[in-house]
Amino acid sequence: MAGGGFAAEFPASDYGGSLTTSVIKMAEAKQDDEYCMYDSQALTAFTSSLYVAGLAASLAAGRLTKAVGRQTIMLLGGALFFTGATVNASAANVEMLILGRILLGFGVGFTNQAAPVYLAEVSPARWRGAFTTGFQFFIGVGVVAANLTNYGAARLRSWGWRLSLGLAAAPACVFILGALLIPDTPSSLLHRGMPIDTARAALRRLRGSSADVDAELNDIARAAEDARRNEEGAFARMVLGRRYRPQLAMAVAIPLFQQLTGVTVVAFFAPVLFRTVGFGSDGALVGAVILGCVNLASILVSAFTVDRLGRRKLFIVGGAQMIICQVLQCYTTATGTLVAVAWIMGAKIGADGEAAMPKGYAAAVLVLMCAFSAGFGLSWGPLSWIIPGEIFPVEVRSAGQAISVAVNLGCTFVQTQLFLAMLCRFKFATFAYFAAWVVVMTAFVAAFLPETKGVPLESMASVWEHHWYWARFIADDNRADNSKVNINIR
Repeated sequence: MAGGGFAAEFPASDYGGSLTTSVIKMAEAKQDDEYCMYDSQALTAFTSSLYVAGLAASLAAGRLTKAVGRQTIMLLGGALFFTGATVNASAANVEMLILGRILLGFGVGFTNQAAPVYLAEVSPARWRGAFTTGFQFFIGVGVVAANLTNYGAARLRSWGWRLSLGLAAAPACVFILGALLIPDTPSSLLHRGMPIDTARAALRRLRGSSADVDAELNDIARAAEDARRNEEGAFARMVLGRRYRPQLAMAVAIPLFQQLTGVTVVAFFAPVLFRTVGFGSDGALVGAVILGCVNLASILVSAFTVDRLGRRKLFIVGGAQMIICQVLQCYTTATGTLVAVAWIMGAKIGADGEAAMPKGYAAAVLVLMCAFSAGFGLSWGPLSWIIPGEIFPVEVRSAGQAISVAVNLGCTFVQTQLFLAMLCRFKFATFAYFAAWVVVMTAFVAAFLPETKGVPLESMASVWEHHWYWARFIADDNRADNSKVNINIR
């Protein structure tokens, strides 16, 4: 969302009179208020179109997965992403750009629905967290690579933006090729009625040709058989069934809270702050790359610790780190040596339109931003994909993951629609708003999220049955089932 990155994608000299020119002219007209420079409906419409399409695609993918499997959904997602990149690269007007974004959104919706669940289903239980963290890690790699690509493409003033958008087809090709070389998950194969020998062959490809897979396959087969008996109306049962109330709560709360961490604020202000400390006109790139690298490093730490320390501890540690950073960014410390981002932005930038923040203060704030990004990469970044990918019973797994991805993309859409206007009006109070949400979400995790470290997917129901709060929903549903059985016997 930062202006430097946006201008790098679409140089005004090539796109005169279009979306880019209108946004840049609007930013120049609002130079007296750094908070409102990019409060543009055209910009938010372009940005958010991807997330609306992704939301719709993720819900559709939840139903399609049951029929065609996770591998096919990933292939379809990669093909749609490739097509969207091609349309964007050849765009002749803003409408084509938005169409390309919508196709990219369909690709994101399909892949986000299928890939995390695929990783969870094929991973050994003891290392499932590390494997699923790889999903978020490579998203981070893609973000850094995209920023570097934009930087290089911005030097090609006449057609650099086309190169920048078109190169999105490269990772799509890699994704398609990778999906062609892997088997579908044994759970998906059995759930779709494939022979058990097909599932055994797939599991041996995953575990090694000499591995003894019979015990694991038997557990998967029992879970798949139970799922086939209850596969009708998965979405309705997921939403209305009391037995699935714990998973539904997490499917909604985890992605919702991820979007309310304040990461958007950090991403938006990074270019301004990095220019202030002397990185010059390329501050947008430098800031994005530095924060992206910090995020990648913290995701690697999460990958190596999530299956040792557990999900809850990382959520709480990362949440506490983000709370501290947000509070320090909002308020002056007791010694008065650190001025908060809110005060700095209001008093130093908003007053005269120039980034006049003292370098000592800016350096301290940048350290806090990096620490905040590290806290996010340690916790809410990867864990927001790990938890939804592993908590659902197989009979509602596709539906549950679809709901989770839809909530994530829906919240992202709302954020992209409202954030710039909110920032323009709330100004520094935006930081306090997100800090309060991090407090709420950390308390929620501490109270209501059970530990799932090392629990096989086929045994995941037990963590809810023994939880102090969620156990009542499972018990009530079991009593209702027993009552129905007794009535039928009579």
